[in-house]
Amino acid sequence: MKNYDYSFHAFIQGIILIGFAMLILSLVLTGNIVYYIAPSMMPFIYFALVTFFILGIVQVFRSTKNDEEDSSCGCEHEHQISGPSWLKLIIYGIFILPVLFGFTLPDRSLDSSVAANRGIQFGGGSNPQAAEGNVNSATEAENGNTARAEAYLDDPEGYLDSIGASSEEEEEHYTMEEVYDEEWFDDYYQELAEEMLEKDTVLVTDENYLDMMTVLDLYLDEFIGNGIEITGFAYREPGFDPDQIVAARFAMTCCTADASVYGTMIEAAESGNVEDDTWIVAWGTIEKGHYKDQQIPVVTDAHIEEIDEPESPYVYPNF
Repeated sequence: MKNYDYSFHAFIQGIILIGFAMLILSLVLTGNIVYYIAPSMMPFIYFALVTFFILGIVQVFRSTKNDEEDSSCGCEHEHQISGPSWLKLIIYGIFILPVLFGFTLPDRSLDSSVAANRGIQFGGGSNPQAAEGNVNSATEAENGNTARAEAYLDDPEGYLDSIGASSEEEEEHYTMEEVYDEEWFDDYYQELAEEMLEKDTVLVTDENYLDMMTVLDLYLDEFIGNGIEITGFAYREPGFDPDQIVAARFAMTCCTADASVYGTMIEAAESGNVEDDTWIVAWGTIEKGHYKDQQIPVVTDAHIEEIDEPESPYVYPNF
């Protein structure tokens, strides 16, 4: 039986760890880390970079020891990958391939194909299925009334007792106003709305993007007729009119796994000339529109200009 080569495996494991460290360092130095991680997570990235590098150096140093010293740590366990050679190759490949792909594949931001799969939220994210929800609620209420009537006929006293118990439980529940400081949220968005209403043009920037989407949802009537400038990548959904296009942005809290898509409807004559995923800046007038029974802000009489992808393609919550 062939002896297990501890030094060789320790060396390979050390190289893999150093490879991950070098990949992270490359993404940080090139600035491409913004395609995958929110800025708030960068301290963890730096910690991982240092940790992987140190552990990799330790493993490479261990590989210089002879197998007898490395294998006898006194813990009474075998520190080896069991199985045939092809299985060990597959296990190492699981870790090596991500490093190789990370260095060879191009880094790029999420695009309209991802937005189509995840669904886009117009404005601050009102529910486009509100009308369906009302219908479903009515049906559920009707079914609930029938069930309660049947329960009363089967056992009137038991049903009345259950109503009393339910009422006492409901009195102990907290309301949303008690859980959240609603006054603080209202004041913040009201102040932001008043600040933007004083300007000739509402400028939607990377820093205030999500806040402005919420403001336009809450105070849309007050902004009707005001000018707006907004940036995003071109996105279309099936059924759009030829003059309709969306300036969309991905909002990220932690990483690309939790990215959500927000967008503002743009109506412009030149919309048909803009290809999907092209970065655009649009100027126009804020009006009230509807899409799939959802009230949304619409930028009408817009002028569209194609631009380069911004340095940071995503937007982030303003904590």
